[in-house]
Amino acid sequence: MNPCQLLVCTFLALAAQLTQAGPKIEFWQATSGARVFFVENHTLPILDVQVDFAAGTAREAQGKAGVAQLTRALLDLGAAGMDETQIASQMADLGAQLSGGVDLDRASVSLRTLSMADKRGPALAMLRAILTSPQFPTQVFDREQARSVAALKEALTRPDTIASRAFWSAMYPAHAYGRHATPESVSALGRADVLAFHAANYTAQGATVTIVGDLSRSQAGLLAEELTGGLVPGAVVGPVAVPELPLAGEQRIAHPAAQAHLLLGLPALKRGDPDFFPLVVGNYSLGGGGFVSRLMKEVRDKRGLAYSVSSFFQPLGQLGPFQIGMQTKKAQANDALKVTREVLAAFLAQGPSEVELQAAKQNLIGSFPLRLDSNRKLLDNVAMIGFYGLPLDYLDRYPENIEKVTAADIQAAFARHVRPEHLVTVVVAGE
Repeated sequence: MNPCQLLVCTFLALAAQLTQAGPKIEFWQATSGARVFFVENHTLPILDVQVDFAAGTAREAQGKAGVAQLTRALLDLGAAGMDETQIASQMADLGAQLSGGVDLDRASVSLRTLSMADKRGPALAMLRAILTSPQFPTQVFDREQARSVAALKEALTRPDTIASRAFWSAMYPAHAYGRHATPESVSALGRADVLAFHAANYTAQGATVTIVGDLSRSQAGLLAEELTGGLVPGAVVGPVAVPELPLAGEQRIAHPAAQAHLLLGLPALKRGDPDFFPLVVGNYSLGGGGFVSRLMKEVRDKRGLAYSVSSFFQPLGQLGPFQIGMQTKKAQANDALKVTREVLAAFLAQGPSEVELQAAKQNLIGSFPLRLDSNRKLLDNVAMIGFYGLPLDYLDRYPENIEKVTAADIQAAFARHVRPEHLVTVVVAGE
């Protein structure tokens, strides 16, 4: 082993030791049936709480696209006899913050508050009211529906939105992940649709509560009981349907934009898949490592075909996408696409070099502590672990799982998950 290799190995070992002691995650089930995950952290007088529901856009019924987003948007705009102004004013007086959103799998409601009892108590009471007694006022529904329609109409003029929607539709042609809200589908929704979606999906059985911060275990237990005790029990939530893999194909969409938008990918990775770590390490070398990645070197540095190009995996409850994306001049779109496909094919055939492998591990392990250096980041990570049912020692073992990946592991994992016969391509505004 030469001195350089010895230095890299020493660094990896040290980094693994330093990051080994992840946060202690405690788990239990509330009386309501909701799952609860808790990390006690007294570093700052802050408490972060997030409640995730299996109420993402994949849960929308056929013909009701947009109802998940509209339901979440209305959730904290009227609750327990308070209007949106009163809710916002009380949060401001307490120095607390409400946030959240919707993705394909889940809808979330988050609260950040000071942990002192006189601040924590009223803030948590407000969160409970929002979770258990939303009112969905008619006037607010009409306003938010009109706002959503206007935003969609504007977004659908942009080439990036057009490309993304066409890309997801091509990857998931007969699956909920490939459906999108349109101005027409949102306009067709009624307040009754929001009420029905909320009743069916914002339930205790579909809820995951994550608590991180300045609280004891017993206090966290009482908090979870209070937050979820008023939720409708609901039925046990089943998984989203498994998507079928698409046939490889290419779609070109005309647009007057100066830059062409290129997307390549396929459904590839589910949360909890044992190939996650080989794919993450391999993707760093392929297109996830910025200027040191192969795609950036070949597409940008050597040929100047794009300012930036990257690849990533987005694991979901079912197969989430592997995606390569870039923008380039219209006249260069075909050349950029050709080079990208060649780089991907070479990586699939050969995997990473030993130098690339060690560089990927060094970066991923060395930067890992930055993913846990705040209460909010801890909350995000623990909420993800809880919602997707990952092992409680996931963060503890992350560095060692990265470190033990081999080049052969990467090549085998990519062969299983990134199969060219299912790779779809979308080009918007290309020549």
